[in-house]
Amino acid sequence: MDSSTDAPPAALPATIEKYLEHVRVERRLAQRTVELYAIHLAALAGHAAAAGLPLEQVQTAHVRRWMAQMHGGGRSPRGIALVLSCWRSFYRWLGHEGLIGFNPVQDVHAPKAARPLPKALAVDDAVRLADLRDADADPWSEARDRAMVELLYGCGLRVGELVGLDARASATARGWIDLDAAEAQVLGKGGKRRIVPVGRMALESLRTWLAVREDCAALDAARLRAPDSAAALFIGRNGTRVSSQAVWRQLRQRGVKAGLAAPVHPHMLRHSFASHLLQSSSDLRAVQELLGHANISTTQVYTRLDFQHLAKAYDAGHPRAQARDEGIPPRAGRGSKDKNP
Repeated sequence: MDSSTDAPPAALPATIEKYLEHVRVERRLAQRTVELYAIHLAALAGHAAAAGLPLEQVQTAHVRRWMAQMHGGGRSPRGIALVLSCWRSFYRWLGHEGLIGFNPVQDVHAPKAARPLPKALAVDDAVRLADLRDADADPWSEARDRAMVELLYGCGLRVGELVGLDARASATARGWIDLDAAEAQVLGKGGKRRIVPVGRMALESLRTWLAVREDCAALDAARLRAPDSAAALFIGRNGTRVSSQAVWRQLRQRGVKAGLAAPVHPHMLRHSFASHLLQSSSDLRAVQELLGHANISTTQVYTRLDFQHLAKAYDAGHPRAQARDEGIPPRAGRGSKDKNP
């Protein structure tokens, strides 16, 4: 929530005071929320007074102009949305009280927030994570976790798709790996199936894991206790199918051991898969198919990551790049910290 230096005046208009009493007593909003309402409504009263208008005569055009002023003053889209929500509730209450005929804020919406870029690892960091050999881990866990990393990064799988894989095809399997065809059959969002190629390194890791998996007491117990768990490609020490939470935990630990600065999570590897593939191929449609996106607009966000990669390469290598520094704000990742979430 945006902080504001505004403070409610000593005396608010009577209608605002009555409304604040309403939200405090009848709606029982938290004290901090009531205080923020008072600040936002004081700003509304100030705008109306400056325009020479009673609050009851404010029109939609006025609200749009005041919103534009907030936006121009640097208030975030989320902060503006919260202010408008407060004003909208106030005018809705005035309507219920019979003091106005329409709500001037009803059809006013805050500017859209910029869509944050997905977090992706640099190529070197992704390779370092995939190549990690954890000498402290037992061979069973190390083989499993390396295979999971290779599938997440090498195939761009969602974590739900990963943990839903079975060791072999069956009528009830949600997904499986066909080692001979070097393909992963996965069940994605909306029950959509797709086929994703599996690379050489992922295949090697999978074969190593499957050999260890078959020689496992937990698997024998699972066959007796939970056939579904026994069918799972990735199982835990207790013989049950590995959960998404477990994958998150193991991946974060491997990221730390690999010396990566940013906390690693499964979707970051999916983002890295898409970004790195676009950097080398520029084939947006192919990446859309591999990720299983229904709309290409969802995939297009990765083109922004690809542009960042190209822009950084230009800044680092072109002899005329330094001439652009004067009077140009630093690009994300150049001269300032990358603020993309």
